[in-house]
Amino acid sequence: MAVCEMNFVSMIGPLKRIDELANTCGELGVFQPDNISSFYSNTDNFLPIIEENPFSSLLMKLKNSIYSCGGKFEKVDISKFQVSRSKMEKYIDYFSSKVNGLIDKKREVHTKLAEYREEIEKLSHFLSLDKSLEDILSCEYIKARFGKIPLEDYKRFEEISQEYEKKGLDLLFFEFDVDKEFQWGIYFSDIENLKEVDRIFSQMHFVELKMEKCNKTPQWRGQELERLCKEAYQDIEKIEKEISNFWESQKCECMKFYQKIEKLSTYFEIKSYAAKYGGNFILVGWVPAENLENFKNKISSIEGLEFSMDKGSNLLSSSPPVKLKNKKIFKPFELMVNTYGTPCYNEMDPTAFVALTYPILFGIMFADLGQGLLVSLIGWIMYKLKNMEFGKILIPCGISSAIFGTLFGSVFGFEHALDPLYKGIFGLPEKPIEVMSSSAANMIMYSAVGLGIFFLVVSMLLGVYAAVKRGSFWEGVFNANGVCGLIFYGAVIYMMLQPKAASGLYIILLILIPIALIMFKEVIIKLIERQSDWKPKSWGEYITQGFFEIFEVVLSYLANTMSFLRIGAFVLMHAGMMMVVFMMAQMFGGIGYVITVVLGNVIITALEALLAGIQGLRLEFYEMFSRFFEGQGRPFSPVVYNKED
Repeated sequence: MAVCEMNFVSMIGPLKRIDELANTCGELGVFQPDNISSFYSNTDNFLPIIEENPFSSLLMKLKNSIYSCGGKFEKVDISKFQVSRSKMEKYIDYFSSKVNGLIDKKREVHTKLAEYREEIEKLSHFLSLDKSLEDILSCEYIKARFGKIPLEDYKRFEEISQEYEKKGLDLLFFEFDVDKEFQWGIYFSDIENLKEVDRIFSQMHFVELKMEKCNKTPQWRGQELERLCKEAYQDIEKIEKEISNFWESQKCECMKFYQKIEKLSTYFEIKSYAAKYGGNFILVGWVPAENLENFKNKISSIEGLEFSMDKGSNLLSSSPPVKLKNKKIFKPFELMVNTYGTPCYNEMDPTAFVALTYPILFGIMFADLGQGLLVSLIGWIMYKLKNMEFGKILIPCGISSAIFGTLFGSVFGFEHALDPLYKGIFGLPEKPIEVMSSSAANMIMYSAVGLGIFFLVVSMLLGVYAAVKRGSFWEGVFNANGVCGLIFYGAVIYMMLQPKAASGLYIILLILIPIALIMFKEVIIKLIERQSDWKPKSWGEYITQGFFEIFEVVLSYLANTMSFLRIGAFVLMHAGMMMVVFMMAQMFGGIGYVITVVLGNVIITALEALLAGIQGLRLEFYEMFSRFFEGQGRPFSPVVYNKED
């Protein structure tokens, strides 16, 4: 259970060297910049370095061009790739202009193609017209309108036509194509009556189609457009091939420039934390102690730079960032700790505690040899194939399930599959624990409570240790999760197991006095530390509030202890659910029996693994973590460029 030692670094140097320092810190990947105002009381003469990141626009321009040409981002080695900013700009201008030119050319062809397809669609409804479009549309005294009328409205055309014919106005509409919704056709009108005819057809919801003048019939024009579409597709294919060939020729070089610019853009952000005064800058931050020597050697080579260092333990008020350092077997469980919170710099790292207790809780609640090994296999696959850190947590959890499954004699729900093993090794006629028997069920529930008591006691001991580590010794003594709480809880548990021990002196010394000390801990601690404001503003209010707080504390002891009953309940639930599966399987028989057992195991494995995982987390976070872990720290986040594949 370790939190890496941090060192505070303060660096001062000439402004012209700040880019060199930012790049050096970024390359090392172990420096987390911090806010200067948190460490200097007088910052009146400090000015922020307000400078736009010159690499952001270059990066965006290049990224957009890569996306436009369909390129894929790949990792390349740029360790020896040195290039000036002017060369970056020159290359990006060349690459972007070439790609954009091809894309614009392709876009123009697509626009023409869309126009061709649109015109073909219009002409397709007038293929039986044997006159050229130019002859029809170029008439000086007669105007033609191509379009469509909804069928519901067209049913009224004959009636409307006869009505206007009586008024001396002939409506000429020539039918062509018809579909499920529209009647397509052309209406004609002389110039004198055009507005009136347009109005009449508008009332029938006529939709006009703007046709291009052409000295060919719709059929001939359609064939010509189909040829033009084919040529357009060929042009698009040629342009796409040209784009692809250009990308292949530039891919490696382009990725070098892209990653170099992205790296410099990342490192440039370090400058936003610096301040300037006069011709100098000041930059502060944190470096892990294990990387400090190398960091010092690298920045020492920067001309004119001066720096000072201090241990993080001397700057606790500035909340040093936290980097967890655990053994390989415990490291996956950092994921669960970080889900709850990051430990403070002077706080205990609970990763090892979780790594030891969580698989035990999971294994007991999901005790099955076969299903446990299946969970471990799934976890291994998740990690190896998908690189999911959570898979590394499932592996020990599944192994724990297999171990407890062996103890309970369960293999994929077959409760007596391991009887030969117990008989051969231990000389027992069958497995030692028959989960579903009343005596075993009671034992399991009592054992679950006993395990809970043990874990709570350990958690309170850790609470004492954590308080001392934080420098709050008296909190560790008088807190509800400290020595007084531990004495009270242990005394109550022992009294419940041995009622005869409940003498008056026992109750006074081990129950009432610890409770009183917890209740008045704030006053007591202030008196011990000789603080002048030890008296509460109102004793009556203080005692009333303390009484309810103590009542809540006592209830929490009870609730936390009883919460561990869920462990035993899950053991019984597993056996019960598998019993139901086998009862259903026997109803089908034959191949149905096998299918039901297999499907039942798959469903129950998924369901119970999820439930056991969630309940295990609940026990960790609410019953145990709350007694010794605050999790109010901030994680160590150094500026580092690490382009993934």
